Amino acid sequence: MEHKTYEIYYDEPGDFLEIFFGEPAKCYTEESEPDIFIRKDQETDEVKSIGILSFKKRGAKILNGVLLRINKKLPIQISI
Repeated sequence: MEHKTYEIYYDEPGDFLEIFFGEPAKCYTEESEPDIFIRKDQETDEVKSIGILSFKKRGAKILNGVLLRINKKLPIQISI
C-alpha cells in the first residue's frame, strides 16, 4: 500500500536524511547496508522510514536505490 503522507527530515551537520511513511508506529530498525537504516512496524513489518547517513556525500542515487529495493516511491525528487 502506498502512503499519501510523507515527512522528510535532514540534519545538515550530521548529513543524515530520514524519510517517514504514513502514521507513526512502534518500530524496530534494521541496518540494510552500512549507514542505511530501515524502520519497520513491529506488528506488520511495513516500512515506516528510511535513514541514510552521509546522504550529501553519497548523492541522491543512493536514495533512489533504497526506495527501489523497498518498493516505495516519493512524489518528489530529493537532492541536497
